[in-house]
Amino acid sequence: MVSAGNAVVLGGSMAGLIAARVLSDAYDTVTIVDRDPLPDGAAARRGVPQSRQLHVLLAQGRRALDELFEGLSDELSAAGAPLVDLHDQVHWCNDGHPMRRAASDLVGVGVSRPLLEGTLRARVRKLGNVRFCPPAEATALLSTEDRGRIIGVLVTPRVGAAYPIHADLVVDACGRASRSPVWLAELGYPTPPEQRVPVDVTYVTRTYEREPGHLDGLLGALTNAVPGRPRTGIVAAQEDGRFAVALSGMLGEQPPADHEGFTRFAESLGMPVISRFVRDAVPVGGPAQMRYPASVRRRYERLRRFPLGYLVVGDAVCSFNPVYGQGMTVAATEGLLLRSVLAGGPEQLARRFFRGAGKLIDGPWSIAVGTDLRFPQVPGPRSARVRLVNWYVHRLHAAARTDAVLGEAFLRVLNLVDPPTRLLRPAIARRVLRGGGGAEPVPPAGVTGGR
Repeated sequence: MVSAGNAVVLGGSMAGLIAARVLSDAYDTVTIVDRDPLPDGAAARRGVPQSRQLHVLLAQGRRALDELFEGLSDELSAAGAPLVDLHDQVHWCNDGHPMRRAASDLVGVGVSRPLLEGTLRARVRKLGNVRFCPPAEATALLSTEDRGRIIGVLVTPRVGAAYPIHADLVVDACGRASRSPVWLAELGYPTPPEQRVPVDVTYVTRTYEREPGHLDGLLGALTNAVPGRPRTGIVAAQEDGRFAVALSGMLGEQPPADHEGFTRFAESLGMPVISRFVRDAVPVGGPAQMRYPASVRRRYERLRRFPLGYLVVGDAVCSFNPVYGQGMTVAATEGLLLRSVLAGGPEQLARRFFRGAGKLIDGPWSIAVGTDLRFPQVPGPRSARVRLVNWYVHRLHAAARTDAVLGEAFLRVLNLVDPPTRLLRPAIARRVLRGGGGAEPVPPAGVTGGR
């Protein structure tokens, strides 16, 4: 790529670090602006309140980050983060049906958010043309007199007067706190159409010591929410010989943070492998609670007018229900997209990026929103297609009790390796319809998973 002046990235979290890595190949200098002092190592920080929660890096996200940060999986593994065969080393229980396990190439990494983000930040710090400015908040965009191009950003430090940083490209990676819609409106641009799906999720994460016999020797467990029981439980191995457990409730259900209440909530999931672990394992540190009101998608690809020299990425474009673990993986794949569109030159950069991002987001958005719409209390249109797909996937889960091919097909879609339409291929559909009869929508008690 040809060097092209200075780029500024607003936000130093996952999406911002990924964007900075990509931009470092295309610009002479890249400046990262964040309101927090950024730690040198792995540490939770105020600007990422979800950093103490269990995070999942899906298989496609791990692949994308390995492409952008060569050898990252090996580095995380060397730091103690286990590499996990997501089909063979995890107890899956979907809609009450334990999934048959089998070896696969769907490899995830069990890593805490602080370690993953800290590792990426250390990689970015080593790039010779990237600098982190002192803690400061971006407070306004700078534009040409005709407002047709963004030429920088005004930042306000914690101490001292505001000052400008001039740039040839500004990238908003500020997440759900993004002010891009407000800034665009102030410059006379339309704001992006917004889709909002209220889910009212509350989740609590606790960390425990990991022992060889836990989870029957596997490295994870998951049971999903179903209509009538909008509760989810996830257990995932992490670095430092620990398991993280995230219990969540939709539609106002709230997991208690105390040990007894947390244990009772785990028992209500009907998956003994999780409830036994929560009851018997030794906790490390205290619980962390987070509330997530709604999934939000801003359709920047639908705007006909947009200033030159400006992009929006990551959760600032689309923030998903965290239960599905899609956010970091989508940010990573957007990084690959950004690298591709930058190689095509500056002409129509925003248009090409937003169109590509829209296509990337379509799949995970349809998975998250389509699944949430199974719950009658979640507002939103339920087309015949949505109802049919939910019925079909429910039958797939029932058939995957004994058919490992269907389990892998589902996990490839869940991990964003394949698009959701791959589940409708004739060869898969025949297996679903042949094996999915008699499925019960409510999980039976005593489900532990099988092989």
